[in-house]
Amino acid sequence: MLELDAIDHAILKALQANARMTNADLAAKVGLSASACSRRLDILEKSDVISGYHAHVSQKALDYKMTAVVHISLSGQFAKTLSEFEAAVKRCPNVLVCYLMSGEYDYILRVAARDLEDYERIHRDWLSALPHVVKINSSFALREIIDRPNVGL
Repeated sequence: MLELDAIDHAILKALQANARMTNADLAAKVGLSASACSRRLDILEKSDVISGYHAHVSQKALDYKMTAVVHISLSGQFAKTLSEFEAAVKRCPNVLVCYLMSGEYDYILRVAARDLEDYERIHRDWLSALPHVVKINSSFALREIIDRPNVGL
C-alpha cells in the first residue's frame, strides 16, 4: 500500500472538492510544479488510491424519488452461492450499492426507484429473481440527511 504524505492528502482533498480542475490549478493549490503534480497524480491513480473520477448525479433529477434499503438472506454462504448472487446483482441497474455483511443478513443493498410501483417491479423482476435468495426485507428512506461521496481527509 502506498504511504501517503501531506502533499498526497492535499491533492486528494483538492480533487474531492473539484476533480475537474486542471493539473496547473491543482499544482498551484498544493504547492508543486505542474510536472511534479502530474507525476504524483499518476502514482495515486496507478496505486488505486484514486479509483476513478465521476459526476455525482442527482437521483431526483433523473426522477428516482425513492431509495430502498434492502436486506437479503441467502440459502447458504458457500463460495458458489455468493459468487452466483454477486454476479447476478451486478446486472440489476437499480442497485446502487451492495455489501456482503456479517450478522443477520447476508447482503444489504441500496436501490433507487422512481416510485412504489417501480420498486414493486424491481422487487418482482430483479430482486426476487436473484439466485439463492430466501428472504428479502425492504425499508424505504423517508429523507436523505447526508450523502457523502468521499471520506474526509
